Amino acid sequence: MSSNKHPAVKKRLAKAGSQTVWAPFWTVAKKYGRYKIHPGRHTHVKRHWRRSNIKP
Repeated sequence: MSSNKHPAVKKRLAKAGSQTVWAPFWTVAKKYGRYKIHPGRHTHVKRHWRRSNIKP
């Protein structure tokens, strides 16, 4: 990808980067009532830079 990106592309890439962050730790207790579950389990969008691409 070029170093000079269109603002719309940068916006889409920034949104995708923020969606891959794990859910906050306190949501585990709120949803399941216990702590032995990883917060990444109920993250809405699970994406890795190498596994799946997004449209630029």
